[in-house]
Amino acid sequence: MALAASASALSLTACGVIDGIGGGDSSASPEKGDDITVGLLLPDKDTARFEKFDYPLIKKEVGDLTDGKGKVAYANAEASADQQSRQFQQMIDDQVDVILVDALDAKAIASDVQKAKDAGIPVIAYDRLAEGPIDAYVSHDNELVGEVQGRSLVQELGSKAASGKVVMMNGDPADPNTARFKKGALDELEGEVDIVKQYDTDKWSPEVAKANMEKAIKAVGLADIAAVYSANDGMAGAVIDALKEAGATKIPPVTGQDANLDAVQRIVAGEQFMTVYKSFLLEATNAAKMAVYKVQGHDIEFDALTADSVDSPTQKNIPAQLVPVVALTKDNIEDTVIRDGVYTVKQICTTEYAADCAAIGLN
Repeated sequence: MALAASASALSLTACGVIDGIGGGDSSASPEKGDDITVGLLLPDKDTARFEKFDYPLIKKEVGDLTDGKGKVAYANAEASADQQSRQFQQMIDDQVDVILVDALDAKAIASDVQKAKDAGIPVIAYDRLAEGPIDAYVSHDNELVGEVQGRSLVQELGSKAASGKVVMMNGDPADPNTARFKKGALDELEGEVDIVKQYDTDKWSPEVAKANMEKAIKAVGLADIAAVYSANDGMAGAVIDALKEAGATKIPPVTGQDANLDAVQRIVAGEQFMTVYKSFLLEATNAAKMAVYKVQGHDIEFDALTADSVDSPTQKNIPAQLVPVVALTKDNIEDTVIRDGVYTVKQICTTEYAADCAAIGLN
């Protein structure tokens, strides 16, 4: 799927759509030149990918698309919806040309999106679907993310699935993606395993996840927990810490999402079973393209990147791009994050993990 997405992007480039070459059929000449400002609002720093990948990738792509003249005005809400709202208002006050927002609270941010709309500033929802009059959405098929996680657990449990007691550590209920992850996972888990405990995790906090896992261990019994569905890698690490501190000598299968470096290392070491790898490169660079093309009035290029559509509680048929996802296990690390240049073998296989890397042929 990832290769197909890459091939699609390459075919657009070859046709001159992405680069704007051969764009004589474009229905509009650019509204603005290259001297543009893209506002970028990201939600937190606990999720390692936002600071390490998303922001730098978007910044680079905006620069590449504008001959170095475009810039990114960046703010991170650090897990505070109130702070994100203030940052959003500052972007409006500063009259940025377009806003990319990964909303902490999709419903609460709708009024800010409306203010931007009233000010003539397009808003593109990034990674999470914000409510309000947004112009486009770029993310992954988030229900598929949950399906991949749930299916992986069932397959790993094998014949033990029917009697397996599973704890679910879901994400933040204010994040619209959480419901989609959960639905996808339940579609695979219900009827296959015994879900004995479920928890929502405020602001995706690892500390909250760890406290909830400690409750689950006491209620269910350490020896009786067959697997843990964790919606992302930050919580997966906290879950594994709780299991270790409770005395687990063998960690049951634990899922994750985001392919954080420490999660990949836990997978190498056999502590975390899997994570969902979502191509940061495709999501971030295409979001930057969408933002620039929207501002510059390149309708054909913009439409080529938003061939999908989604609905939010406040809006129907939102132009969207849904980037494919991959289940990452110890068997395909080389074919995913290493091949895509996310990490090097040296970054993964530090001294602490050298023996584990050698054991799975990662050299």
